[in-house]
Amino acid sequence: MEQGLEYQSVGGEGTAGAPAALRVWLELRPALDGFYGIPQETRLLFSALASLEHLELSGFLQMSKRRLRGGVYGQKAHDTAESIQRASQVVVSLKGQTALDWKTTVVEWLQEQWADLRLRWRTWLTGQMATGRFDGSPFADYLWQELFGRSLPAAERERVLRHAQYRICAEPWRWMHLAGIERAQVLGRSRYPRVDTRGADIFIAQTPFPGRVRHETALVVHYHDAIPVLMPHTISDRAFHQASHYHALAANVRDGAWFACVSETTRQDLLRLFPEAETRSSTVYNMIPSHYHPTEPEPERIPGIVRRYSHVEFRGKSKTGGTAAGKLPWKTWALQRRFSSEEQRAEFLQRTLGPGNRFLLMVSTIEPRKNHARLLAAWEALHAEDPQLRLILVGHIGWDYEQALDAMIPWVEEGSLFLLQNVPSDSLRLLFRQALVTVCPSVGEGFDFSGIEAMRCAGVTAASDIPVHREVYGDATVYFDPYDTASLVQALRPLLYGSEAEARREALRERGVRHSERYLPERILPEWEAFLRRVRP
Repeated sequence: MEQGLEYQSVGGEGTAGAPAALRVWLELRPALDGFYGIPQETRLLFSALASLEHLELSGFLQMSKRRLRGGVYGQKAHDTAESIQRASQVVVSLKGQTALDWKTTVVEWLQEQWADLRLRWRTWLTGQMATGRFDGSPFADYLWQELFGRSLPAAERERVLRHAQYRICAEPWRWMHLAGIERAQVLGRSRYPRVDTRGADIFIAQTPFPGRVRHETALVVHYHDAIPVLMPHTISDRAFHQASHYHALAANVRDGAWFACVSETTRQDLLRLFPEAETRSSTVYNMIPSHYHPTEPEPERIPGIVRRYSHVEFRGKSKTGGTAAGKLPWKTWALQRRFSSEEQRAEFLQRTLGPGNRFLLMVSTIEPRKNHARLLAAWEALHAEDPQLRLILVGHIGWDYEQALDAMIPWVEEGSLFLLQNVPSDSLRLLFRQALVTVCPSVGEGFDFSGIEAMRCAGVTAASDIPVHREVYGDATVYFDPYDTASLVQALRPLLYGSEAEARREALRERGVRHSERYLPERILPEWEAFLRRVRP
């Protein structure tokens, strides 16, 4: 870049008169979960910031519901073996169970009760939560596989692993939220424990943060959307997520946090709730992974992708029926067509999805806000006239899924609808390119990656006519009413049928490739630089 940041942190100038590195802690908790959305943007942002000179980047690790064990706290010196042992315990803790037997299970439970009491005490009184250190240098494979590899290309591996000094917080993120909510229920205003952020000039949280930072640290909330407050009927664990989002957000605003909003639509939602955040908020768009780029179609690879990444079955709670105790019963959905052998399945997929076949695509978690029902209804209308038109849905099973899955099962059994999960970016790029249209029917979003990613891969998109899509997608897509099946059918028909269909798709394809360039990392990173320059202490 032509001009880098001139940072000056608490320590003054560095060696030889050079400006001291700006010390940034970036919350990585979301990167432990999922492929897309906030987990993906967390990884992308870490990688982008890791490329900046004069920036000392540390990942901030914390579990959502479990205590994080291990790490080094305070100034006590440890020999090399002990330090590695403590870091190794962090890795074990992040992966899951840490108890060795029933006795250590009891001890850990008692430790957790005491830790929870201390956390609540710090919330009500002036107290500070300690943060530990985790040297990830010996654990490069774990860090890459678990934190970064699902969204970043191998070419960026060395860049992100070079920043191997992490900060950790033992107490779970959810505990911190609950402590603040409880105080709000008693006193009418939330308050959260102070986190020891010594050594950080800027702390970047990925959602409203249930904590305060030290006075010498600037808190930045990377704000993705206000959906938990404005559309609470569409989220999971509604009571907790609505309350935790609102109360933490309100506290962050009161504490003078800065907000980097992923779209102007999201920023306006923030200001709708808290107008006083006007001068401390900016729009910094999400960036596209470098995996995605224009490519030639490879239709011969689609059957193999579908075969490898198909859901097999899903076991979840069914709202129909019930037990004598009133609990919801478990139900299992078979999410792929049954075959007598793998050879028969491979032959069917080759015949159904190989070269010359046609399909629509949607990439999103299956949950109410994403509006799968509207796409399914529109596709059913088109499929009645065109039985060769297939539908591929990529995404995990989220929440309130029963009605959607029940509607999909007959088409899965027929072999016309395919449900995929954990599709890596290299394969997803080919699906975006090969699909006749990638449909983005959501009724609410903060940004919506899938449409921009499809455009970047030289795919064709159709999107619901909501404000954020108009802002982010511009004129590079066709729009439809997300509440009207006929509107979606009418939007798709000209792109699928008739003598002008191919020309229309090609025009959208070219427009989309050009439009998506504005979300490339080299376009977005300077905006982050400017924002960090603005908020630095």
